[in-house]
Amino acid sequence: MKPASRPDRFAVEARCVRLKAGAENAAALAPVVERHTLARAASQVLIEIKAAAVNPSDVKAATGLMPHAVFPRTSGRDYAGIVVDGPRGTVGREVFGSSGDLGIRRDGTHATHLAVEAEATVEKPRGLSFEEAAGICVPFVTAMEGFRRAGMPKPGETVLVMGVTGKVGQAAVQIATWQGARAIGVARKAEAYEGHSNSKVEMIDASAADVAARVRELTGGKGADIVFNTVGDPYFQAAHKSLALRGRQILIAAIDRIVQFNILEFYRGQHTYVGIDTLGLSSVATGAVLRELAPGFAAGKLKPFTINPSAIYPLEEAKRAFVAVAGSSRDRVILKP
Repeated sequence: MKPASRPDRFAVEARCVRLKAGAENAAALAPVVERHTLARAASQVLIEIKAAAVNPSDVKAATGLMPHAVFPRTSGRDYAGIVVDGPRGTVGREVFGSSGDLGIRRDGTHATHLAVEAEATVEKPRGLSFEEAAGICVPFVTAMEGFRRAGMPKPGETVLVMGVTGKVGQAAVQIATWQGARAIGVARKAEAYEGHSNSKVEMIDASAADVAARVRELTGGKGADIVFNTVGDPYFQAAHKSLALRGRQILIAAIDRIVQFNILEFYRGQHTYVGIDTLGLSSVATGAVLRELAPGFAAGKLKPFTINPSAIYPLEEAKRAFVAVAGSSRDRVILKP
């Protein structure tokens, strides 16, 4: 008797946010919601998306700031959802993930369904909602990859976070204090640190203080072992002058591309500069970073960002979501199919 053949992988009719072309700015974007048939490849899983974040990089890719972005495409890098088709043992898993190419060089997560490499998916931490899980991806991956490359913070070390009010800055504080390091935050004005931390975060008002001098004062003249510069060139000199001997500066952004650089101070300080671009991480590589973070969330040492209900949009209101992110909203903006 001939054995029954394996049934074909099933396909779904997915709804997705399509960008037909780039635009001059977020207000000029014209996303549409389309339907198309989607099925997975043999090495992939098919995920029913429950929540997908909208990141600044999504807006930049849509507005011509990433020349490698392709059109037309479905936008979105981050997701959380449930596997509905995949290799044995994967169906029904609650997963989340991200990638440097999703939504930029290939169809992304702003949709009802996503086909992605099975190896790229990560178990959603228990206790996190789908919205919270989708919201942690790019900021925490960026912060964690910076520390992985520069050297993880250690007890007794000081981590200075430039732009601590932003989501990557908050993620850096969480990871640094999870690892037992001391965190100092820098903001553009006088304000308290509002994110989660495992220890006290001392704040420096950059508008009223010499940042480097204040860092030296707080560290007994030593300086910061790690400076996580989420802003780039506006804080480059202050970050450079804040570094301890053999200190490391992590850079993830730039406004003006050219800065003055004192080579003598650099090599005599035995400093290290590390550039981080998560757009270069594949889905699988991003999944590996998220797996390193998962124990922190499981133990309550890392916590997701608060998701404001007013910052959750349906797919049909994707343009409003993009405009909110382009307007520097402090909310973590989520699309919910």
